[in-house]
Amino acid sequence: MTRLGDVCEKIGSGATPRGGKEAYKDAGIPIIRSQNIHDWVFQPDGLAFLDDEQAESLSNVEVRSNDVLLNITGDSVARACIVPSERIPARVNQHVAIVRAGKEINPTYLLASLQSKKTTLLSLASSGATRNALTKRMIENLDIDLPSREIQDSIAQVLDSIQYKITLNNRLNDYLEQLCQSLFNRFDNDENNPFVKVSDIADVNPRRTLKKGEEALCIEMADLSTTGAFPTDWRTKAYNGGVKFVNGDTILARITPCLENGKAGYINFLEQDEVAFGSTEYIVLTSKGELPSEFFYFLARNEDFISYATAHMNGSSGRQRVSGSDVGNYEVRMPSEKQISEFRKIAGNAMRVISASSIESRKLAQLRDALLPKLMSGEIDVSKVELTQLTNNHLADC
Repeated sequence: MTRLGDVCEKIGSGATPRGGKEAYKDAGIPIIRSQNIHDWVFQPDGLAFLDDEQAESLSNVEVRSNDVLLNITGDSVARACIVPSERIPARVNQHVAIVRAGKEINPTYLLASLQSKKTTLLSLASSGATRNALTKRMIENLDIDLPSREIQDSIAQVLDSIQYKITLNNRLNDYLEQLCQSLFNRFDNDENNPFVKVSDIADVNPRRTLKKGEEALCIEMADLSTTGAFPTDWRTKAYNGGVKFVNGDTILARITPCLENGKAGYINFLEQDEVAFGSTEYIVLTSKGELPSEFFYFLARNEDFISYATAHMNGSSGRQRVSGSDVGNYEVRMPSEKQISEFRKIAGNAMRVISASSIESRKLAQLRDALLPKLMSGEIDVSKVELTQLTNNHLADC
């Protein structure tokens, strides 16, 4: 066993910019917060920025290439990832620690070590004087296995190959969504197309059937992305209330701040006739038949629609909601028959690819998590792992 602090060049938390959140800008030098750090993955949703002056004042918490970032407070404590090179230079705020590898340890192996010790880190975080917080000393004193650099590099190569394939899938999905959104926006800006109410072309919160106590797939609000159609996770649990949905439905958040942030999803990965459920804070949209079902997902992503829905929220500060009836009253331009045919073909194919690549990425992540403890313990000889088999798109049986 090796003490983590003995093989790291730096372990230290970030800092709060002068003025706190008021210092955040829409562009400039990124400042990475805990919400941007997920296990293995950097999530750009909600990324904030600093101007040059503020960034310079935080130069001591500058993120370098291959730095591992670790969440050290809150509900996401112990999540860790390596920031993509295109996000550097960056800074981190006070809820994030920089763990910088020294010459003796491969950065990906360092990340894998933190991931394999997550249970220990969670226990340490809950044991301190401050609830759910990791201190610099706790991180430094963490014991890890440290094989030869050659073995570390081999383990890192396996893990990097899996993550690379997941990253490629994510980039493909982003491109396809941007393509379809551009097509939707073009039709919606066509002055030859008449305005219609959403309620004229879609059922808002349609009836679906699930019996109380029945086991069903559940998609929580935290599982919805602010940028992508496919949920980040789900689980099976007994139905005890909540909004219900089926394939072809679009689900979107109706409560602040999730609505403003654009939390939405398109359902096209359930079994035939399967009914799933989720938060009571969802609104469900489904086509009445004339328009392809994908149309309403890209409506939910449309900036004008989000602005309208946000402006029609009611309720006390911090718990405001938009109603299904107000969403139904939103006016959108009705595409021509030719445009509908074009959109049905392009969006239908795109969403099928997005679903398939997202499911593959989910399986790859599960495979990575299953391999991790065996690789780290030496139970699996890393020299015998065939990398091409891990990322060959044939993972249905994994």
